[in-house]
Formats: sequence, structure tokens, C-alpha cells
Amino acid sequence: MFLSLDGTFWVQLVNFAIFFAILRVVFLRPVGTAIRKRREYIEGVKNDYDRYSAEVRSLRAEAEVKRAAARREAEEALVKVRVEADRQAAGVAASSADRANAIAGEARARVESELQSARERERDLATALADQLLARALGSAR
Repeated sequence: MFLSLDGTFWVQLVNFAIFFAILRVVFLRPVGTAIRKRREYIEGVKNDYDRYSAEVRSLRAEAEVKRAAARREAEEALVKVRVEADRQAAGVAASSADRANAIAGEARARVESELQSARERERDLATALADQLLARALGSAR
């Protein structure tokens, strides 16, 4: 017959059971332990990654808030500086305009004085010029 339950069958069955027990102790249990530890390690790394990713997102959001606050402060400071610069420029322009007006007033007064002086001497100068022209005209006629 094909299957006969003789002594070799029982020896092979016992041999297989011993081989499987040795295989389990030497190979399957250590490999299973290594696989379990590796899965735990991978899960730990994944959890760490998730935690650090969340921390990075929160830090980036916090940094963005700080950058926005710094931009606002810088813009406020810039506005204050511009206002102060405009105020100083207006003061300098007003002072320069006053100085220019004073110089122009002095120049007008000087021109007016010289014009008045020239008008006072105008008759004398006209008479002297007329005498010189007459002297030349008479001197060339002789």
C-alpha cells in the first residue's frame, strides 16, 4: 500500500517534531523577536517623526507671528522716522526760505539804495556827460 503505518513513519514523525522544535528555538523565536523589536523601533521613529513634524509646524507658525510683529514694528518705526524727517525737512525749508527772504530783502534794499543814489547823481552825471560831449563836439569843430 501507499501509506502504511510502520515504524519508519513514527520515526520520521518524531524526527519532524524534534526538527520543528529545534527550528522554532533556534530560528523562528529569535527572528520573531527581532521582527517585533524592529516594528517597535519603526513605530517609535514614526511617532517621533509625527511629533517633530507637529513641533516644526508650530514653531514655523510662531516664527511667522514673530516676523509679522517685527514687520509691523518696523513699519511703525519707519512711519515715525518719516514723519520726523518730514518735520525736520519742513523746518529746514522754512528756515532756508526765511534766510532767502532776508537775503532777498537785503538785496532789494541795497539795489533801492543804489538806485536812489544813482538818481540823485543822475542830474550831475547828465550835466558832466553833456559838457564832455559838447567839449568833444566843439573840440573837433576847431
